[in-house]
Amino acid sequence: MASQYYVHHLGQDDSELMNALLSVFGAAFNEVETYVGKRPGPEYIRRLLGSDYFIALAALEDNEVVGGIAAYHLKKFEQERKEIYISDLAVAEEHRRKGIATGLIRKLRKIAAARGAYVIFVQADTGVEDEPAIALYTKLGVREDVLHFDIAVEDGDDAAAHANE
Repeated sequence: MASQYYVHHLGQDDSELMNALLSVFGAAFNEVETYVGKRPGPEYIRRLLGSDYFIALAALEDNEVVGGIAAYHLKKFEQERKEIYISDLAVAEEHRRKGIATGLIRKLRKIAAARGAYVIFVQADTGVEDEPAIALYTKLGVREDVLHFDIAVEDGDDAAAHANE
């Protein structure tokens, strides 16, 4: 039998759903400490979910969060245009292969169109662990091979020392 789920666009009063989504992300990415170890407080979540720059979607089945997307609405500088960056997308393991991730992206596409965005982009890691994600994104979009670098943020003393470089 096909999964009976629906996608909910989280608003400022959906902190319980956001906390459940954080748990789904933590389990799906095997990074529980990152996603649930230091959860943001209720007011922070309320402001985030009420902002115009953050988009959270939760896939629910029987009122249980089984997947979701966290995305950012970016206003570009080189042209008057906007894009949406999918930061996190996950579906609980026991709910995968039911079209939930595709449904989440379809909902995000509608939101992006309503906001006047010209593109949605997402990154995936190369390797066996991310093959299902790469297959999904290949089905829905155009692949670009890029390199991704994490750059550490300097503390104040280091920043001052390098200001004249």
